[in-house]
Amino acid sequence: MSRPRLLQIGALTPGLDVKLPTLYDITVLPAGEERKAFLAAHGASFEGVATHVRHTLAAEVIDALPNAKVIANFGVGYDLIDVAAAKRRGMQLSNTPDVLTDCVADIAFGLLIDVARGISTTDRFVRAGGWKKGQRPLMTRVSGKRLGIIGLGMIGKAIAKRGGGFDMDVRYHGRRAQPASPHRFEASLLELARWSDFLVVSCVGGPETKHMVSADVINALGPEGFLINIARGSVVDEAALVAALTEKRLGGAALDVFENEPNVPEAMLAMDNVVMLSHIAGFTRESRAAMEQLVCDNLAAFFSTGKVLTPV
Repeated sequence: MSRPRLLQIGALTPGLDVKLPTLYDITVLPAGEERKAFLAAHGASFEGVATHVRHTLAAEVIDALPNAKVIANFGVGYDLIDVAAAKRRGMQLSNTPDVLTDCVADIAFGLLIDVARGISTTDRFVRAGGWKKGQRPLMTRVSGKRLGIIGLGMIGKAIAKRGGGFDMDVRYHGRRAQPASPHRFEASLLELARWSDFLVVSCVGGPETKHMVSADVINALGPEGFLINIARGSVVDEAALVAALTEKRLGGAALDVFENEPNVPEAMLAMDNVVMLSHIAGFTRESRAAMEQLVCDNLAAFFSTGKVLTPV
């Protein structure tokens, strides 16, 4: 019995790159000038697509796959996938939510504590011998402060739970209020920013949320406020953020994501009130294994029942 034929968009993960070819007939989409000719010659032979959150899956590729009915995406975000084109073609799109919730929430709170208490900068200070000459300036307490969360999905709820462990007052902003939530809903993002000591971005990316954290929101957070982003770089107006940090209109920022990854704004590199990570919030052995398994489970469910387990 022949195995379903899948088109793979670039490298996925070491585990999936090994496992998927044992389950399916896998072909990796060529890059560059070969791509268009390859799709014209072979596009109709594929029944599905496997891709990674960091790869672009444009309409021109989707439209060249007339018999593909499923896209299995490794990652929670799907802003680099042309969802409208996939829906137009009647394709099911799956992602890998929930299984990395705790790991991402851990990083969010780690970043929050780091930027408030200066853990990373003090580590560099000690390593450079600065302690022998004096002490670092006083920093900001975390416990008992006001925590604002943009996007109270699974990750947002997990961040709020961690905030409760630090006796923080928690409020949130999103597309709609959640009546079951014990936390107060703020319909205005500007008002949430004005209220917050720490504002954590945990919403989805994509056109609808692009630059949602605008210059006005950053200014509302103010010179004693901190911005933490573990969502998508596109949600924050990065130029406005750099300007606010440079002009000391914002207390600090802790970022796992950027608008033009892996490039980060040059001005931030010398700022002691900025903590930067390389988009690693979900990068643990445990979450990686669970996400890989969910990609396989989504594909298996589709080819056996016609429906993915975690549709977008």
